[in-house]
Amino acid sequence: MNIDHDARDLKVFLEDGTARATWGPFGWRCAIGRGALGTKTREGDGVTPVGRWPMRRVLYRADRLAKPDTLLPCQAIAPDDGWCDDPTDPAYNRPVRLPYPASHESLTRDDHLYDVVVVLGHNDDPVVPGAGSAIFLHVARDDYGPTEGCVALALADLLELLKAAQPGSAVEVRMPEGSAP
Repeated sequence: MNIDHDARDLKVFLEDGTARATWGPFGWRCAIGRGALGTKTREGDGVTPVGRWPMRRVLYRADRLAKPDTLLPCQAIAPDDGWCDDPTDPAYNRPVRLPYPASHESLTRDDHLYDVVVVLGHNDDPVVPGAGSAIFLHVARDDYGPTEGCVALALADLLELLKAAQPGSAVEVRMPEGSAP
């Protein structure tokens, strides 16, 4: 599949109760947060935040797959890479080196969800403590089970999307017509 390199945003929405993502004329099933789509009000609420979130950079597991073909900045995940999710810590919603004393998640997960991670520009400029951390575009579970607030695509779909993504591309999360965030 050759997707449109002129399209700039991955649009994420609900259609008949199923999370979908489109890039130009191409569409895929996706997974969203267990708290559905809406206004992110606090850390850990499971909500996939409505808004337009720039694709900042791509992280990938070099021990599991080749570097993705993309124009976005891209780097391999190291075994000691983590992400701080403690709203009281100065590194909140930032990458950290493990071990790290505050609450965090490891980017080298045993499952395959973080084999490819697109860091999104949610709550990063400026960081607001407690407003949500680690909102990524990453690999979906086989059953498209819910995320903790991220958007997730099948690996093949994510890799295809990254071929077309470029600096300035974003993930745009939309509420269904007629519903309040």
